[in-house]
Amino acid sequence: MAQHTDRIDALMQGAVDLHVHSGPSLHPRKLDHIAALREADAAGMRAVLLKDHYYPTMPIAHLINENMGFSAQAIGSIVLNNPLGGFNPSAVDYALKQGAKVVWMATAHARNHMQHEADKPGFQFPQNTAKTVAPIPLSLTDEKDRVLDEVKHILDLIAAADAVVSGGHHHVTELFPFYEEAKARGVKRLFLNHPTYVNDCSFQDVTALVAMGVKMEHSVCMFIPSTFQMFDDEHLKAVIAAAGVANTFFGTDLGQKNNPNPVDGMREIIETLIRIGHNDDEIRQMTSTIAADLVGLAS
Repeated sequence: MAQHTDRIDALMQGAVDLHVHSGPSLHPRKLDHIAALREADAAGMRAVLLKDHYYPTMPIAHLINENMGFSAQAIGSIVLNNPLGGFNPSAVDYALKQGAKVVWMATAHARNHMQHEADKPGFQFPQNTAKTVAPIPLSLTDEKDRVLDEVKHILDLIAAADAVVSGGHHHVTELFPFYEEAKARGVKRLFLNHPTYVNDCSFQDVTALVAMGVKMEHSVCMFIPSTFQMFDDEHLKAVIAAAGVANTFFGTDLGQKNNPNPVDGMREIIETLIRIGHNDDEIRQMTSTIAADLVGLAS
C-alpha cells in the first residue's frame, strides 16, 4: 500500500462507510462507536453508519454528533431481528422519527441466515458472547411468495420517511418480491449488502436487482485479509461488472475483534480497487458519492 499512500489519503477525504459494527454489542467488538467516529474523523471521512444486529443506533449517533465535535457524521440505523420484535412496524416508526436513516430487514434471525448456520459448516458469522433465548426464524414472504402484511406496513413507513431499506440476510428468492413491493409502495432508496454471501445471489441476480433500482453494497472484510475474507480479485471484478460502478459501493462491515479497524479496511479496499484498474473518479463513486447519495447526505 505504501506506493499509493498519498493517493489513498486523498481518496479517504469524504469517504462514507455505511456498514460499521462497532460496540458495545453482544458480538465481540474491537472498538466502540465513539472510537469508530474518532478514527473516521481523523482520516477525513464524511460519515459512518453505526450498525448493530440487535439494537437501534440512532440515539447513539445523535449523542456523538451533538457532543463529540467530530466533522465526520454518525448515522443511525435499525435492524429488524428478534430483539426489536422482528418485522415490527412500531419499532420502525419510532426509529425513523428519531432519525434512523437505514432499515435492515432481518440479518442474524432471517430464516435463510439461520439455515446457512445450520447447514454450511464453517459459515462465518460472529457468535454472541452470552447465551440468548432461541431466535424465531424470519421470512419476508409467505409460503406462496407473497410479501407479509407487516413487511408491507414497514415499507410504507420507510417510503413516507424517504429512508433507505436493505433486504438484510434473506435469500434472493425472497428479495425479488420484496424489492418489487418496496418500489410499488414508493420506497426510492434501495440497496442490498454482500449479495453473493448469505443472500446467494448469482451475478445475473445482481444485474437483475440493479435493473430494479437496487444498489449493491459489498463488504470490504470479504475482499481483504480478515477473518471473513472469502472472495478474490476476480470475484470483485465480476461483481462490480455485474452491477456497474454507478450501482456499486463498499461498506467495511468491520469492527470485530481480530480484524482491521474500519478506517484501515476502507484504505485497503481503495488499494485493491487501484490494483484492479479503477481510476480515482470510479473509486470515489464506490467509496463516497453513491453511499452519500443513498442516505441523503447534503452535497
